[in-house]
Amino acid sequence: MQALHTQIRVIRALVLRETRTRFGQHRLGYVWALIEPATMIATFATMYFLAGRTAKGSIPILPFLTTGFLTYGLFSTTTRQCVNAINGNKGLLFYPDIRPLDLVAARVLLETVTTFVVFAVMMGGVALWEGRLRIDNILTTLLGLLLASGLGAGLGLVLCGLTTFSNVVDRIHGPLFKPLFWISVLFFSTNDLPSNVRDIFIWNPILHAVELTRTGWFPGYDIPQVNALYPAAWIMVLLFFGLTLERVARRRLELT
Repeated sequence: MQALHTQIRVIRALVLRETRTRFGQHRLGYVWALIEPATMIATFATMYFLAGRTAKGSIPILPFLTTGFLTYGLFSTTTRQCVNAINGNKGLLFYPDIRPLDLVAARVLLETVTTFVVFAVMMGGVALWEGRLRIDNILTTLLGLLLASGLGAGLGLVLCGLTTFSNVVDRIHGPLFKPLFWISVLFFSTNDLPSNVRDIFIWNPILHAVELTRTGWFPGYDIPQVNALYPAAWIMVLLFFGLTLERVARRRLELT
């Protein structure tokens, strides 16, 4: 019990440190976490408006894009934050109570909580703009976001472990996200895809997280091919390899 209490205090301290490091350097502070995704969403929503498309079926385009961008953003930002969690904080490992996994866990927790707050603020703002708030199943929406966080944590932990052996990983993970950005149905629904294309895209676990978020938020929105167990299986596999690499990396760091 004492060890668990110590571990919680360590992660809490690391989260506070990461918060000051990430948001304390900007005058806008924590508000920057809201401005950054809002700017991107507004840009694409404007493009849709200029093209004469203001809705996806019965769903207004702004909340449709918001649910997609924030879910994918949670995955991608969590991964990026985890990649350099160890190499960027090696000095902290001189403290006996801090382990490499604590550094990763703190960044995952901070990014997940931040995205949840941003999601609530932005979707609440959209609801005020439209004058209505209709949520089909909030638990399904939360499940989609948590799966996105889990996928980011799993992939980030794997890449983080690999960075202790080679700096080439820093150059690989950036280009990896470019194709994922376009095949994670941020701009369209899975139902809009031709069947042959849908059969390929459905292998992308992030697509399932995005569509689960939308399924829970929008009444009547249903994607039969989406299954929460598929991205959950990905998370388990990624965490297995990630934790194995973390254990090897820990020994390597202790030797150096």
